Amino acid sequence: MSAPPATGEVHGDPAPDSPSWWQWNAGLGRRFTVGAEEEVMLLDPADHSLAERSDAVLARLTDRLGTHLSPETHASVVELSSGVHLSALGVGLELAALRRRLAAELAAMGMVAAGAAMHPFSPQTGATVSAAPRYRRLASSMRWLMQRAPTMALHVHVGVPDPEDAVRGLNRLREHIPVLLALSANSPFSDGRDTGFSSTRTLTFDAFPRTGPPRAYPSYAAYVEAVDPLIALGAIPDTSFLWWDVRLQPRLGTVEVRAMDAQTTPRDSAALTALVQSLVRLELEGSALGSPTAPEVLEENRFLAARYGTEARLLDPRQSRRVPVRRLVQELLEACRPHATALGCAAELEHVSLLAARNGAARQRAWMSRPGRAAILPTLANRFTGLDKVAGGPTSPAERSI
Repeated sequence: MSAPPATGEVHGDPAPDSPSWWQWNAGLGRRFTVGAEEEVMLLDPADHSLAERSDAVLARLTDRLGTHLSPETHASVVELSSGVHLSALGVGLELAALRRRLAAELAAMGMVAAGAAMHPFSPQTGATVSAAPRYRRLASSMRWLMQRAPTMALHVHVGVPDPEDAVRGLNRLREHIPVLLALSANSPFSDGRDTGFSSTRTLTFDAFPRTGPPRAYPSYAAYVEAVDPLIALGAIPDTSFLWWDVRLQPRLGTVEVRAMDAQTTPRDSAALTALVQSLVRLELEGSALGSPTAPEVLEENRFLAARYGTEARLLDPRQSRRVPVRRLVQELLEACRPHATALGCAAELEHVSLLAARNGAARQRAWMSRPGRAAILPTLANRFTGLDKVAGGPTSPAERSI
């Protein structure tokens, strides 16, 4: 996400021997600003295989797009980043415009882009690492793990000017990881085979260290105390190397949700962004939705969400039952609607119901079941901008609106 405008204001006056990484950027000084990052796959239009050319792409971008595009772990992936907005509506509009611009510039380079959390036919190993220094450094540490098939995610940042509020937001967003993962699941295939999972990305990415749900922290000081040894002793250079499902970004002053699969259409990305933004406002200004979940239950529900997507039935020990994800989604939407209205993203939030009915994984399975199963990749590419005709007809007018 693009850094918020500098204000010179950070929370906390560190002691002379204290680390500086933890100083909290108050950003715009207002709660619930929002931005998003989308990891996007590059494809060769001849056969829709992964095009490992991100370095060439980044070198040829126009200034109009270059500030919003950056390298990613693998040479076949780039990251689109929105600016900071007051509402998920603005994020959705900007991401759609950025996708259209990227598609146009890639066409001039003989490439296309697509949105999904894994390439359906990509081999499970043998991928090329990006030449960016950050990822070369990772490759020297992660070795074989960096050769795995590329995974793509949607990351949503919500601005929280006070770090203690941010920790509360982190703790509460942990509870929603399984539902967010189930809704966003968009990677049922790997190496041309149905893995049986709705989010194969989750299982693949979990091979990395410092992934999965973070633990809850009683205060920001406790968070700093837990993380600082990793930085001070050289295990990681900064907090961006913590790849938890939800993490704090002191440099940006945000709580960042990272649990979600990359989405095929800009409208789906906007809907999930609206849900995250509304959830943060709900949890910080409304009544908390339930009590903390035991780590063992949260881990199991996360697995069930990755496995079954919106068909999952999650564990609810408090009531000694299992609850369908779709029921939980409807309860969340009811609780979030007043907050979405206040934030100006009510229409984007309502699209979450369509994801609950048929998320990206379900759509991919339907496309793969048709004759000529390789047509799934042109379909993914054609839906990237949200404007193009796809198998089964053009996108809806509502989808064209963003």
